[in-house]
Amino acid sequence: MVDLSLRPIQNTAILVFANSAKKDGSVKKISGNTLLFEALTAQTLGIVKASGLPYYHLTEKEQHGNTFGERFTHSLQSVFDKGYAHVIAIGNDSPQLKTQHLLEASRLLQQGKSVLGPSMDGGFYLIGFHRSQFNPEQFQALPWQSPSLLKKTQTYFASKGEPAALLNVLIDVDSKRDIKRLFNFTKTLAKRWLALFSIIFHKKMAIDNIHKKVFKTNFLDIPFNKGSPFFPFPTPVVQV
Repeated sequence: MVDLSLRPIQNTAILVFANSAKKDGSVKKISGNTLLFEALTAQTLGIVKASGLPYYHLTEKEQHGNTFGERFTHSLQSVFDKGYAHVIAIGNDSPQLKTQHLLEASRLLQQGKSVLGPSMDGGFYLIGFHRSQFNPEQFQALPWQSPSLLKKTQTYFASKGEPAALLNVLIDVDSKRDIKRLFNFTKTLAKRWLALFSIIFHKKMAIDNIHKKVFKTNFLDIPFNKGSPFFPFPTPVVQV
């Protein structure tokens, strides 16, 4: 347990809303690849730590509720209840996520804006807002895990007084198909990800030549499998 009274005063905290690797491996369409989810979580926590912001990692053990919307809403409420004015929530399934996305979100929040990081599946990989914009009942009623989530969430924030600022679009990893799409964006990925992805596909490709392998993807045929919102980096976690 970390005594928040000993930390510098902060008005923004990060919520890492991400299940354990074992849980993710059992519910996502990449069965048997807990190594992938362990790597995703490790990178996410490393990025969060580098931001310098206080953070809370809530897995399925700390989440409460019967639906995704209930669990996410309750988790956000638990962070606001600690006294923070702003919360930035992310998952652990965006390999392209960088510390700069978190810092940009924090900057926008300090300007009085809400912020969304759109994902290519119609959801978002990041959401940040002030507690005055948080209506738990309305928030929980958003169309979670549907292709209309981003648009409905934009409407939600517009109804609170101001449109949400948007970060750049990233890809969430929910299936092998999503991993294939990431090969179209090799410049945004570290080589270790390309190596791990090639192992998942049982392809023996030299790392220096992986960037030449481009999967032909029709982005109009993207399955909307999640409204998100998911090597080792030793990092302390603030316990809830």
